[in-house]
Amino acid sequence: MPLVRALARPYGGRGEDLDDLVQAGSVGLVKAIDRFDPYAGTRFVAFASPNITGEIKRHFRDHCWSIHVPRSVQELDAKISRESAQMAQKSGRKPGVEELAKRLGVPERQVADAMIGGQGYRSLSLDHPAGETREALDLFGADDAAYAAVDRRSLVMDAISALDDREREMVVLRYFDEQLQREIADRFGISQMQVSRILASALEKMHDYLAAASEPAAIETLALAA
Repeated sequence: MPLVRALARPYGGRGEDLDDLVQAGSVGLVKAIDRFDPYAGTRFVAFASPNITGEIKRHFRDHCWSIHVPRSVQELDAKISRESAQMAQKSGRKPGVEELAKRLGVPERQVADAMIGGQGYRSLSLDHPAGETREALDLFGADDAAYAAVDRRSLVMDAISALDDREREMVVLRYFDEQLQREIADRFGISQMQVSRILASALEKMHDYLAAASEPAAIETLALAA
């Protein structure tokens, strides 16, 4: 067990409790005891150490990532972290993707993907501070109803093409300029009842036009307008 603790201690600063790492390492110790052949001429400590550290690393891989990423990405991210620290210590600056790729002998794209995947190791709460007066949740946008309104308006304008000139003008006056039916009747020199019938017929034409084009969102809009 002192050997397990000694091997687990270097991994203790990575966000996991040391006791949990010792417990994982103990599993490796038990496996090493089961597999060890005292007649093979190998010292037990030399045989057990890789088993213990392997279980500790497996614990990190299987239980500590907030987002699951492929094992190859996890392993490359670990290599990048080690090499980046060593290169930064020598040069006094953080190495770039191109330098790391050349040092590790892997394509730049794989290095970039591994660095992005490594960000999935720990996730932050939405109430995590993001400045002096903001939380992480404040950085997320919300649905903008104006976008949907633009789409609906575009579809309705397309449906207006199915109307004749008089119907089109009445629809624009009533639903875009928001004039009263009485005002429209005075403009065209007809009765308010005639305006109502023409508008109802125009909306029906637009509804049929959009139904043929399979645009349910705009059809709902027309239904509400009617």
